[in-house]
Amino acid sequence: MAANTYQQMVFINLATKDLDSSKKFFTELGYSINAQFSDDNCASVVISDTIVLMVMTEQRFADFSVKPLNDSSKSTETLICLSAESRDKVDELADKALAAGGSPAKDPQDYGMMYGRSFLDPDGHHFEVMWMDPSAVQG
Repeated sequence: MAANTYQQMVFINLATKDLDSSKKFFTELGYSINAQFSDDNCASVVISDTIVLMVMTEQRFADFSVKPLNDSSKSTETLICLSAESRDKVDELADKALAAGGSPAKDPQDYGMMYGRSFLDPDGHHFEVMWMDPSAVQG
């Protein structure tokens, strides 16, 4: 039997008060904007081959939601955790986020085999960046 080569994708949708500011923030983190799926109301931010962040104006985001929008500057709706290939890459991404206009969310967490940092994007969405020692995961 042939192996399944389909890789499921994740599309994370976030509302923003300022689309241009969000695009600038995420490109400063090293991510790219896929112009084919972006317009004046949304930006398709490519995190990886299988993860895409869709940043939308609040009005456009509301078109997809059946509930009122959350004010992400005042409350947390979700935590988005991204993996990193090393401790240094955790620090690199978190430092880029802070330099690009993000703010710290929590103190760094160091458990030896796991290390993470977190930040809030300019709209207040909470991101975690985590590294896990591969040898610890393997048992």
